[in-house]
Amino acid sequence: MSPATVVPTPDVVERAYEACARLARDHYENFPVASMLVPKRMRRAVAAVYAFARRADDFADEPGYTDGERLRLLDEWHQRLIGAAAGSAPSVSSDDLIFVAVADAMQAHQLPVSLFADLLSAFRQDVTVKRYQTWNDVLDYCSRSANPVGRLVLRIAGHNDEALDRASDALCTALQLTNFWQDFARDWANGRLYVPTVDRDAWGAREADLDRALAAIDASPAVATIVPVPAAWKTVLREMAQRTRRLFAEGRPVCDGVHGRLKYELRLTWLGGTRILDRLDQADFEVFANRPTLTARDIAPLVWRTASWTRA
Repeated sequence: MSPATVVPTPDVVERAYEACARLARDHYENFPVASMLVPKRMRRAVAAVYAFARRADDFADEPGYTDGERLRLLDEWHQRLIGAAAGSAPSVSSDDLIFVAVADAMQAHQLPVSLFADLLSAFRQDVTVKRYQTWNDVLDYCSRSANPVGRLVLRIAGHNDEALDRASDALCTALQLTNFWQDFARDWANGRLYVPTVDRDAWGAREADLDRALAAIDASPAVATIVPVPAAWKTVLREMAQRTRRLFAEGRPVCDGVHGRLKYELRLTWLGGTRILDRLDQADFEVFANRPTLTARDIAPLVWRTASWTRA
């Protein structure tokens, strides 16, 4: 039997947004989420979007589930999304509170349910697809796994402009790709590879070489710092990074096309993503030995570059 639904009271709505904000704060990310740079009027809705996506991503990625269970949970998440879009949601558990907040944000900002559904489509794909044949296949995945978040943020900010949408899509795709190259070793350990097969084959990069590197680390984790990435894989990863940089360049206009404090949030996000690419390059793409992250030492230079930003 489906749980009873209610029209939440203002107190429940407030509690729902607080739960989403807490979830956003408690999860480490490379890039700022609903930070103090986001205008206060946007913060709650952005946190609701994040919480919706974070929990769904957990269903797709966190250990302890079979693939069948993951798909069932994502299907249930989609049904709850439809309920939220209809204007009502249960208000009992912490997950229910996410949908209370999502329903309120949808109504307040006219957020299209299709953008949330696209995210769930990508999470389902995470469960069933482990290889991508072409670059366009990878971009198609990013168009559903990353780009909807940028468009939702723009809608929450009051923007509905095709040019801004295109720039946002490029930036979000670039950030998603950066995360792939940053997490290359982790993804491979979980059987996933986002380097397209045609590019891997063109550069002579073999999966068996990655298997050997991973097996050496599994046998003795201490050797992770000395297991070299085969030259062919370094070459193909450099090519992937260059393509990603071009997308960052295409996405830069969204950082200048929005207003107020949001532009500083987006500039900081853009700079954080490109810094991760810089670190990968500086490490010569030794992705088994080094997973670059942003640290407290990055804050001052990133803030300075955000403040001294010049339009493209």
